[in-house]
Amino acid sequence: MTAIIDYDAGNIRSVEKAMQHLKEPVKITRDPGEILAADRVILPGVGAFGDAMEKIRQYGLEGVIRQVVGKGTPFLGICLGLQLLFEESEESPGAKGLGILKGRIRKIPAGEGLKIPHMGWNTLELQGDGRLFRGIPDETFVYFVHSYYLEAEDEAIVKASTRYGVRIHASVEQGNVFACQFHPEKSSAAGLAMLRNFVEI
Repeated sequence: MTAIIDYDAGNIRSVEKAMQHLKEPVKITRDPGEILAADRVILPGVGAFGDAMEKIRQYGLEGVIRQVVGKGTPFLGICLGLQLLFEESEESPGAKGLGILKGRIRKIPAGEGLKIPHMGWNTLELQGDGRLFRGIPDETFVYFVHSYYLEAEDEAIVKASTRYGVRIHASVEQGNVFACQFHPEKSSAAGLAMLRNFVEI
């Protein structure tokens, strides 16, 4: 069973629907016992960094997430869920993220012809041997909706990047922790294939 962590963020139901499409048993929950017992855990979300961390702490989920990661359960952060895994974000100065991975979340700089938030399809430049991307060709299009982007401290954890004015670390992997800035659940057949790869880890 896959647990989807419920912390009042947007876009959780679309992840649930994608997993159901894959015939994967799934449950949206904030119950610590259910999350800790799950075979894999997803932290999705759309929203503001500081507000999301406040909710995670309010619901007592920070320690649960650390336990899940610590015991080796496959864990996937999506969009805001990726950002929360890192230390801090320019969106919410002073708000501390989970700090499970090292890096900063920065505002996408304004540029000629660039609309912010970045909404739409961009190609991925795959690098390394990311397990989410098994069988996925380089330059695959995926769907993004974000105004802030990851700058990972360790380039070795970056498994895919894209360009939108700046180079954006679009997906990372470290041990049992995976994260995507884009939305695999909204990225057509390729995104479903990535979720299938996660389920099979």
